[in-house]
Amino acid sequence: MASPPTAAVEPVLAVHGITKRFGGVTALAGVSLDLLPGEVHCLAGENGCGKSTLIKIISGVERPDSGEVIIDGVAHSRMNATSAITSGVQVIYQDFSLFPNLTVAENIVLTAEVAGRQKLYRAASVRPKARAIVDELQLDLDLDSEVGDLSVADKQLTAICRALVHAARVIIMDEPTTALTHTEVARLFAVVERLRARGVALVFVSHKLEEVLAISQRVTIMRSGRVVTSGLASDFDRRSIAEHMTGSELDESRLVADLDESAAPRLVVSHLDLPGAFHDVSFSVRPGEILGVTGLLGSGRTEIAEAIFGARPAASGEIFIDGRRADIRSIPDAVDAGIGYVPEDRLSQGLFLEKSIADNIVAGSLDRHRNRWHGLDRARIRATIAGLFSDLKINAPNPEAPVRSLSGGNAQRVVLAKWLATEPKVLVLNGPTVGVDVGSKAQILDLLRKAAARGMAIIVISDDAPELVSCCHRVLVVARGRVTHELSGDEITAEIIHERMAA
Repeated sequence: MASPPTAAVEPVLAVHGITKRFGGVTALAGVSLDLLPGEVHCLAGENGCGKSTLIKIISGVERPDSGEVIIDGVAHSRMNATSAITSGVQVIYQDFSLFPNLTVAENIVLTAEVAGRQKLYRAASVRPKARAIVDELQLDLDLDSEVGDLSVADKQLTAICRALVHAARVIIMDEPTTALTHTEVARLFAVVERLRARGVALVFVSHKLEEVLAISQRVTIMRSGRVVTSGLASDFDRRSIAEHMTGSELDESRLVADLDESAAPRLVVSHLDLPGAFHDVSFSVRPGEILGVTGLLGSGRTEIAEAIFGARPAASGEIFIDGRRADIRSIPDAVDAGIGYVPEDRLSQGLFLEKSIADNIVAGSLDRHRNRWHGLDRARIRATIAGLFSDLKINAPNPEAPVRSLSGGNAQRVVLAKWLATEPKVLVLNGPTVGVDVGSKAQILDLLRKAAARGMAIIVISDDAPELVSCCHRVLVVARGRVTHELSGDEITAEIIHERMAA
């Protein structure tokens, strides 16, 4: 970990006493922090703690009810997004906000040209600006490639270059490593060090605590709209950060229930094959078992899950549920067979964003809530919604609240509730805790253990090794479309999982 800037350095940006309310809800209560040039400052906290609201205020998207943002000693009580950008503040969100049909060079320079009120775009004149930034950061980016064709990592780097064309002095990175491999994370961190050398102050927002400790010089932890502690990263460890975030000690030890060794498999996948995605994949899952599936991005792990769920049917091979062959050629086939799927991209694939939490919870199980006259049993529907809303500890005023108003962790709980309401025999979860905080992660994994205890067969697809260690009876490692290793018992450690993934 690089040393932080000296205390004598003046902050490039500071917030003092920021308070923000939405209706009767206090999102921020007297929050203060400062950002020093040449440092990475981690902003940590559970979903819903106020991090996003604070970022929106710093970037001028929201205005505080009280308090002020100070840039270079000048106080701004009513800063807007344009003035934030011209003051050198840039936010790189998880979706990057890039133009997929434009080239890398065009994405890097276009918004700066628009902000500068240029009426005509001249590629020959602006391209050197893009080249200068790419070369300075020592990046291997093809300026002529369309952004839509780039990997997630290269999109991230393109967004960073765009920020620097705007002469960014503060860059806020929101969950920058969520979809990156270990190699790509190391590459990003090398770029972050070059930004520090330029004197850029970086705000790093992440739920991956190991990365927080590896890249940050200072850490500020929020809970319930307040700063609970702030200090040098060297003064924290993973456990202490988690405790400050949640207000209680978390148990992340391995916790798996004993299985009935004589039980017949609930799910059998036999010689499944999909050319270009995976080949000759076979495994089984027993009732009550949680099977982990891991591998690098592009390994074929997601395609295997989508084949089981009928989203991308396999070209050959067989799937059996409770000993009976299931012909899965579509998603309805999988649902009818008793298979549920929680996708990684919960916003675009897992939720009806314009509907309420209640509507989302029962969206997939209406047929299970019919009375003997085939009409909807309203009382039973209300009972299901109330039970899952309570059991999953969804943090919202009531089930009628719009689902788009939820934080990432709560949105993930709603997707999980939707599938638990269908009472599936097999539940496949792709990245069930991606983008959620440590407290939400622990609760979600505990819910999976309870579902397994009721006899459900569960598959967890994840590259979070500690998560797999915590809840899985066995772990399959996928590489180049094949299952290359099966880990069980004492073999299931974070170290061994990382070794097998890299092999």
